[in-house]
Amino acid sequence: MNPVYITSIGKFLPGPPIGNDEMEDYLGRVGGRGSKSKRRILEQNRIRYRHYAIDKEQKSRYSNAEMASLAIRDAIDRHAESLEEKIRFLAAATTQGDLLVPGFASMVHAESGLPVMEIATHHGVCASGMHALKNAYLHIQSGEHATALSCASEFPSRAFKHTRYEAQTANADCPVPFDTDFLRFMLSDGAGAAVLQSKPAPTGLSLRIEWIDNRSYAPNYEVCMYAGMKEQEQPASWLDYRSVHEAADDGAVNLKQDIRLVNEMPKVGVQRFFELVEEGRADPSAIDWMVCHYSSHFFRDEIFRLLRLGGLTIPEEKWFTNLYTKGNTGAASIYIMLEELLNEGTLSPGEQVLCMVPESGRFQTSFMLLTVVGSAAGDRSAVRDQPFEARQPAAPELEYDSSDAVQEQLVRQLVQVWIDFERKLAQVPIIHKLYRRKFTLDDYKALMENVRQQVIDGSQWIARAASYIPIAHIDLRSTFIAHARDEHRDFQILERNYVAVGGDLAKIQSGEKNIGSEALSAYLFQRASREHPYDLIGAMWIIEGLGCRMARYWGEMIRDQLSLSDEQVSFLLYHGDSDEKHFERLETVVQHPMLTADIAGAIVKTAKTTARLYLLQLEELGNV
Repeated sequence: MNPVYITSIGKFLPGPPIGNDEMEDYLGRVGGRGSKSKRRILEQNRIRYRHYAIDKEQKSRYSNAEMASLAIRDAIDRHAESLEEKIRFLAAATTQGDLLVPGFASMVHAESGLPVMEIATHHGVCASGMHALKNAYLHIQSGEHATALSCASEFPSRAFKHTRYEAQTANADCPVPFDTDFLRFMLSDGAGAAVLQSKPAPTGLSLRIEWIDNRSYAPNYEVCMYAGMKEQEQPASWLDYRSVHEAADDGAVNLKQDIRLVNEMPKVGVQRFFELVEEGRADPSAIDWMVCHYSSHFFRDEIFRLLRLGGLTIPEEKWFTNLYTKGNTGAASIYIMLEELLNEGTLSPGEQVLCMVPESGRFQTSFMLLTVVGSAAGDRSAVRDQPFEARQPAAPELEYDSSDAVQEQLVRQLVQVWIDFERKLAQVPIIHKLYRRKFTLDDYKALMENVRQQVIDGSQWIARAASYIPIAHIDLRSTFIAHARDEHRDFQILERNYVAVGGDLAKIQSGEKNIGSEALSAYLFQRASREHPYDLIGAMWIIEGLGCRMARYWGEMIRDQLSLSDEQVSFLLYHGDSDEKHFERLETVVQHPMLTADIAGAIVKTAKTTARLYLLQLEELGNV
């Protein structure tokens, strides 16, 4: 599957920013009177400015499709390359298009003047913008297209004109139902668009899409935000009325929000976030920016409260929104927020951005994880300025006799243990910093200080294990002894590297094990002090696997990020080569006739335990 990058984002916000005092100059005053609900609603949502595509005579200055096409033009113009002839797919989203038929994407495509291409319309509420993004994302990921467009545009202001409501009410004291009046002072107009490609932009920053998660909870709730019926009463649809006029006069075409049910929206969104954390797809500690589309400040406070209750808080300074200055633009909001982050110099290479879009239509959640790649300065020529992209987890290769069922099952289970280990390894803070290009010289020193004692212990527990292998298996004992002999001086290479980058030799030599190292060493020595310690092959699988698969990879990253020489990272580079030879010995043990199903099971369990304790050692740097 191809990687997918957002390489450019554009927006279109019609007209000048409109303050709270001017809103009814554009929307009109129903029956000539100002809204009694306006002040209360604005105090809760705290929106100060928004944009309208209608003027004070309530005439449309743009169509919805035209706003989308202007956002597309902005995205294309911001890109470093000429894109018009490369774009082969367009996904367009909105809550209410200009026409009932045809689809919104057809109208946007025509307005944009782009070449013949595949299109898709996404109709909904706030989450439809994310649905369009995922559609474009999947086309790039699958290789169907190399360049695609995704856009969303909203034009609700024209649905809130005072003249639409004056024919509906006979009660001048309450001219507009609150569920309708509420939205008049919540929603605003605007459009956003994104260019998606299978490679990063040649200059500047791009956003690599790690995944997009959309979930509908429609069977669990009644409809909450809707237009086309009146309070879920009969007739079921505005099309079932005897005439369009009768439907309109009855309020069936009004855009409404059930303000009692809408309070469920933050709960649904936060619950899905907790699930994503449990699934290992989101790590709160790794998030640099939380871009959340909440329609009102009121819901922001509720989201924070629910996160605190669940023990998964994300610091307030990491949250980003422009709701208060750009308004609530529904499906276009996520684009308009990301456009500001990307184009105004806020982001840095390696940062992670988690996007959250809860929708109250009939309750949906959309999440998207992004990684910032590229160079903020636009210079991608130097290797050390390029972002490193973490590889997909893959286990070291271990040869075995495929005709032996025990060997085959053992290797298959060890591979599964490794894949899980490497995936979790990438989320350990010190390694995550390395992958995000935020690794420092102090991080490198701390890493060496904390693993030195474990390196020393390695040859010792292997030698002890050799002494507990019976003479009947002297070939295995010899294999263990040879392994211990190879590694007993490796700590000296580590010390030389430490001194070479400015570390004090006395400090590293007098350092104590952190609590993770204590647990790892204690466990390995305990296993090595038992008769027939063949299960330690599982520990070697993890530790030697780190050398085979990760040591050179990390060493080169550290070297390039910190502008070091090969000699200053020689411990890691050396283990990247030498541990491949150790794996040959590991294969000898796996293929040994003494292997039974019980021994294989013990090997797998020891591998799992060693993996967890090694992660703990890296998680607890400096905690002695």
